[in-house]
Amino acid sequence: MPTEPEIAPPSNPSARPGVGRRRALLAAGAVLAAGVGATVGELADDHRTPGRTTTGTAAPPPEPPIPFHGARQAALTSAVLAAPQLPATKLLAFDLPPASAAADRAALRTLLTAWTATLAAATGPTPDPRLRTDGGARRLTSLVGLGPDLAARLTLAVPAGFADLPPFPGDRLDPARGGGDLLLQLCAADHWTLAVVAELATTAALAAGATPRWAQSGFLPPTAPGATPRNLFGFKDGTANPDQDAARQWVWGPPGPHENATVLVYRRIRMDTAAFTALPGEAQDLAMGRRAPDGAPLTGTAEHDEPDLYAKRPDGAYVIPATAHVRLTGPRLDGGARMLRRGYSYDDAPGDRGLLFCAFVRDPAQFTRVQNRLAERDALNPFIEHTASAVAYVLPGAPEGTTLGAHLWP
Repeated sequence: MPTEPEIAPPSNPSARPGVGRRRALLAAGAVLAAGVGATVGELADDHRTPGRTTTGTAAPPPEPPIPFHGARQAALTSAVLAAPQLPATKLLAFDLPPASAAADRAALRTLLTAWTATLAAATGPTPDPRLRTDGGARRLTSLVGLGPDLAARLTLAVPAGFADLPPFPGDRLDPARGGGDLLLQLCAADHWTLAVVAELATTAALAAGATPRWAQSGFLPPTAPGATPRNLFGFKDGTANPDQDAARQWVWGPPGPHENATVLVYRRIRMDTAAFTALPGEAQDLAMGRRAPDGAPLTGTAEHDEPDLYAKRPDGAYVIPATAHVRLTGPRLDGGARMLRRGYSYDDAPGDRGLLFCAFVRDPAQFTRVQNRLAERDALNPFIEHTASAVAYVLPGAPEGTTLGAHLWP
């Protein structure tokens, strides 16, 4: 029977297994030491940071901070509007308790001066220590607006006819969640920045004699650059925003003191997301007038195709139903007028989530016409409820060396 070959003993002591292993370990240690020595030498030579790879593509430089000063407020500059919306927002409203016209004007001046300094510092080189970053820039924008009651009370230089919205059928407005003499909207890349800057702004407001009225946080879903964000119904929200030429006509004020100003219409809209998303996909699309997957109108093939409100099916029915949201909000029904929409979602409780509708218009009457049509026959009405409302005259920006609201005093 075959047998295992006999293993001969080593011919010299150095070939013993234990000794061989020790030599191998010593050799490996020498290689490792050489490698460590080379790495330390490289770090000393080119000042690399330990732990950072020395091969591959360098990380892209961080985006620069968004400057506060300018002809328009930071949240509404052309560069910001051309970029994706910052994914988090916080709106804060304050009241300025009446004393006398002179005292109230002085308090408003004090507050606007303090907010100018606070908001400029938050994006400047020496912010509050809590806003210091470890390499990345603080991505923060802000806008400040005045409510119609305060403007009338102090006879401020605001556009003629600036007033609150009328009541609409179906409104279930909570006064504690809407209105206000002053409105501040902060938008940022993270909630940390919002929390710190909101605290600083509130401290300045309290010092000037203002009192907090309401606050509301909002967010966006992860959205690819250049894509339109979606709302909690799962549809793209903000597709038909105006280009720069249309914005000059419908968003910004006419040439003069208000040409870099606008009006913010804010609506807090509770959405029954469970009921709506339980509908068949086709029923959702018909209610909206667009297809959920790509945002295209029912008469088109791409998101930014113009909806054909006159297209009909062979049976004579409109392709985009008469009650579809897209039809009722269509610019064609308002002589081409468009709103600049920069909405956010909110989720405050299991039964309280929805849309923070933020639209910028030259004339709030445009929103009133649209909302009256929607309140009458929008197919989304069974799934939504307007629970808060506010209107604010958004001040022009503050160029370097000036303060917000410098034009308000006639």
